[in-house]
Amino acid sequence: MAKQIAQYQEGESMQLFALLKEAAAKTTSAGKPYLALTISDASGEISGMRWDATPDEIKQLQAGKVVSVKGQRETYRDRPQIKIDSIRLATESEPHDPLLFVPRAPETTIQLKAGFREFFYLIDEPVWRKIAGHLFSKHGEKLFSYPAAKSNHHAFVGGLAFHTLSILRLARSVVGQYPNVNAALLYTGAMLHDLGKTIELSGPIATQYTVMGNLIGHISLLDGEIVQACDELGFDPESPKVVLLRHMILSHHGLLEYGSPSRPQLLEAEILHHLDELDASIMTIQTALNKTAPGEYTDRLFSLDNRRFYRPTNEETLKKS
Repeated sequence: MAKQIAQYQEGESMQLFALLKEAAAKTTSAGKPYLALTISDASGEISGMRWDATPDEIKQLQAGKVVSVKGQRETYRDRPQIKIDSIRLATESEPHDPLLFVPRAPETTIQLKAGFREFFYLIDEPVWRKIAGHLFSKHGEKLFSYPAAKSNHHAFVGGLAFHTLSILRLARSVVGQYPNVNAALLYTGAMLHDLGKTIELSGPIATQYTVMGNLIGHISLLDGEIVQACDELGFDPESPKVVLLRHMILSHHGLLEYGSPSRPQLLEAEILHHLDELDASIMTIQTALNKTAPGEYTDRLFSLDNRRFYRPTNEETLKKS
């Protein structure tokens, strides 16, 4: 079986098929063209440069294409890198389907959809339930294939649905612990909070931010979708119940500097913000630890204040009798 990106060690020769996740044409200070590339497969990704790129290579090597790569694994500024010796597009007789090279959620689409249905039936407020159902009929299919982010967390096929369902499951635990929480509001807010990413992101293959995503962002995009849904359903978007739901979406990043137009001012909004942060942080750390040897530290994680996390050895985690 062919080795995957994460299985190659420092100094080892690499020969594999991979997905071109990013491909940017650039020019050196001497005026020579080159390509800054990131290749990926289901195990992870690695960056590298194609120096002295030809015009044909610049034209052909586009994000979303499957390529055959030969090179050597190196380290540059404490990060793994591939020194590319040769790179070309995969032929039709070789592995060339991009979906073969992207990681997937640990649950199937059928399992994810069943999980969502379970929570949808728990929303006993008709206004919130109708808005959620309307938006899912419009964006639901993308939800179950899109990643939750370009790279930071849940960056895999189905990651958006898996992240959302994880938050719903955490929310159920909170509701069980604190009976005064409005369960219907929390579940609806959790279910919809990141649905705007189906507009913000380009899709599961070589994920990029769309123009709408860059200029407006998923939070404001979804608020607009809720207002439009109200128009189509005959609800007043400024009615108290709708305003509560809109606040859940608009405040879920917690801080203005993190993109929230409003800070949480409802108990349920505060809970949603922290559950969102908790699930994203856990997935980011787990993903990094899975690529780290026992007794070593992860790379610095930008989304977690550039901290590094330690993976204990088996001996350190064994309980003393």
